[in-house]
Amino acid sequence: MDKTIKLTSKEQRKVLLRLLQYIKPHKKSVILAFLLLFLSTLGELAGPYLIKVFIDDYLTPRNLEVTPLTVLGITYMVIQILNVLIMYFQLYKFQEIALYIIQQIRVDVFTKVHSLGLKYFDKVPAGSIVSRVTNDTEAIKDMFVSVLATFVQSGFMIIGILIAMFVLNVKLGAFCLVLLPILAYIVSLYRKYSSTFYQDMRERLSQLNAKLSESLQGMGIIQVFRQEKRLRQEFDDINTKHYSAGMRNIKLEGLLLRPAIDLVYVFALILVLSYFGISSFANPIEIGVLYAFVSYLDRFFEPVNNLMQRLSLYQQAIVSAFRVFSLLDEEELEPKLAADNRHSITDGEIEFKNVSFSYDGKQNVLNHISFKARKGETVALVGHTGSGKSSIINILMRFYDFHQGEILIDGKSLKSFSKKELREHLGLVLQDPFLFYGTIEENIRLYDQTKGIEDVKKAAEFVQADNFIEKLDMSYEHQVVERGSGFSSGQRQLIAFARTILTNPKVLILDEATANIDTETEEGIQMALSKMRAGRTTIAIAHRLSTIQDANLILVLHKGEIVERGNHQELLQQKGLYYKMYLLQNGAADSIEKTASTH
Repeated sequence: MDKTIKLTSKEQRKVLLRLLQYIKPHKKSVILAFLLLFLSTLGELAGPYLIKVFIDDYLTPRNLEVTPLTVLGITYMVIQILNVLIMYFQLYKFQEIALYIIQQIRVDVFTKVHSLGLKYFDKVPAGSIVSRVTNDTEAIKDMFVSVLATFVQSGFMIIGILIAMFVLNVKLGAFCLVLLPILAYIVSLYRKYSSTFYQDMRERLSQLNAKLSESLQGMGIIQVFRQEKRLRQEFDDINTKHYSAGMRNIKLEGLLLRPAIDLVYVFALILVLSYFGISSFANPIEIGVLYAFVSYLDRFFEPVNNLMQRLSLYQQAIVSAFRVFSLLDEEELEPKLAADNRHSITDGEIEFKNVSFSYDGKQNVLNHISFKARKGETVALVGHTGSGKSSIINILMRFYDFHQGEILIDGKSLKSFSKKELREHLGLVLQDPFLFYGTIEENIRLYDQTKGIEDVKKAAEFVQADNFIEKLDMSYEHQVVERGSGFSSGQRQLIAFARTILTNPKVLILDEATANIDTETEEGIQMALSKMRAGRTTIAIAHRLSTIQDANLILVLHKGEIVERGNHQELLQQKGLYYKMYLLQNGAADSIEKTASTH
């Protein structure tokens, strides 16, 4: 789970500056949006002044000439109408810029996720990553849409109102300047505490997503083992913590946002009215000036209130951006490969030379592994769970990096091949194949535009997957639901075989590929595998020893080391670990046959 991190003011500024870097490609649009914002601010300021002119120059002295009053009224109406139109286009431009920026951030995050090594996904829940790509980027969008525009507009408004106040009355204008430090203190106080609360809320939301994702993926196990109550309680605990963090922030907002600002406003209004009241004893006051000043005072606090209310969105955006940038800065990248095709895989001969490997950098899961697999040969890896079989596949496929020993393909270092070259010529079939949402054809072809439907059909026929595909509605256009849940394990595996064969790999890697296939289907698969292995280097992980008896070389692993090697007959004659494993899998059947023969 994510840990709650408190952001200092310096860290918040760094995050904000980095966010603003995304504005650079949209300079022209931003300048236009700010220009419109400036014009709408002028329109807001012009209204009270025109009313002041009407009251003091025309209404009070009863100077009701039709022509100047008509001009004044039309001017006021035109400014208001134009202001509405300008505000619409200003909001539209800010929304457009925000959506472009969030689109780019999401693409950056999604691209980054695909460049991370599997080690990162071993330690970070999938739901937490999803939360950063969706919820956190959405919170960032609010900052560009609401916060940025509001902050700038409020700045324009406050400066413009102060200037207008000084024009109307220098003493009262100076008094309003005194209000700024008080308001700044309230803002800083709110930022200090809300940052912690929002960080806590985002982390709790991330945990909720992680728990939900875990529950959906393991729904079958949850129901079988009646874990609904436990999962509901765990979810409720996280949800309660999220609620508590939210309530703490609501209390803070309830105290420091509107109420505190309104209290300052009331005191300011009392002092302004008192000033005009006292002044009226000595000299007559202009009603228009009083109206304009009170109106400007009200408008002075309106942007301050807007700022305070947007501060909550700002804090959420900064916290969310910090989480997103933490992911973008993640250094747990996939192992580096050559950038260009300096070498090509021709025969697919593989050699491990004294290779050791550790997932955590402390305890080795592989120790001094050495073997060679030649073109047309099959090397099988057997051993108990945790012996290191899958780890050999993981480093061969460059899912993880190894730091001791050497792996060669056709006599050249594995690290010298480009990713494109490795992925094109190393075909992997896993025990639990993954199918994407789409059609069967798309899942076999994997959107490779160089392969046509005939190529797909040939690959399916090669692995005998066409027998069940052609019986489906719409055949190869049959829709595959999420993860292929509409198919049996064997059918999903056959589609995965067809997908691998379509790429025509030089090296075939099978990670217990027939484990989920029934006996009848396995017979056909074994025939297909024989054809697949012909002329290719094959490395196969096997739990059922019956599937690899014809392997050229069988490596028996125990605690990360090769303890036995040879073909099937040679290993049986050694009567070591392989012999014991073989007896465990076949001894019961032999006993049954002997018992049946005596009767």
